[in-house]
Amino acid sequence: MLPDLERVIALQQLDTAAHDAHRRLNEAPEHTAALEARLESAKQQLADAKARVAENQAKRREIEKDVAMHQGRLSKFREQAMAVKTNQEYHAIQKEIGFAQTEIKTLEDKILELMLDADDQNAAVKRADKALADEQKAVDAEKQHLAIEQKRLQASLEQLAAERKTITAALDPKVLEMFERVAKGRHGVAVAEARDQVCTICHVRLRPQVFNDVRKNDSIIQCDSCQRILYFAGVPVDQPRAPVTSQHQ
Repeated sequence: MLPDLERVIALQQLDTAAHDAHRRLNEAPEHTAALEARLESAKQQLADAKARVAENQAKRREIEKDVAMHQGRLSKFREQAMAVKTNQEYHAIQKEIGFAQTEIKTLEDKILELMLDADDQNAAVKRADKALADEQKAVDAEKQHLAIEQKRLQASLEQLAAERKTITAALDPKVLEMFERVAKGRHGVAVAEARDQVCTICHVRLRPQVFNDVRKNDSIIQCDSCQRILYFAGVPVDQPRAPVTSQHQ
């Protein structure tokens, strides 16, 4: 294969790897933000669970105040019942006592319901607290992995840059200029494999003579359609394939 053709193929591989490394580095802030969002979601779930517990407790305190109020009235009515002088007054006080007892029973039933709900809510707080701890551990691990990956990518970019410098120094300046110009206009891809008489990137069919010349891999040839530098990955036409031998049992 023509040395400069080998060099542009290697250069394309380096540039593609560098582009991928840059892309992954650029995605790191978004990845970090997603991790923070996961953590915030777990924190919010714990806060919501605690808020429900606090709301339950506040409701119970209010109902307990009402119970105390009705119990005070009940004691008062019972004292009054001891001093009544007529049946009419007695029945009236008994009615008030009955009403107070009913209210107390209703309120105590509500307190019992809230206590049962509190058990569930306290359990939910414990689950949310554990979920937050697990999420924190997972996020910390992923952040650590991300930091290691970023260092590896940075080191890889430095190595790729050094290898690129070596290749471009040995490359014919005209070929390098062609490569850079095509890469700039073709989203960083300046080299394409020719296969089955087609450019594998733009998918335009090559003229037979052009494809035959590309298969030799002994010159710099550009695709007539996309201008990318073409190469042939199979056995060049001037290199015969090894003969196939058969073995008889």
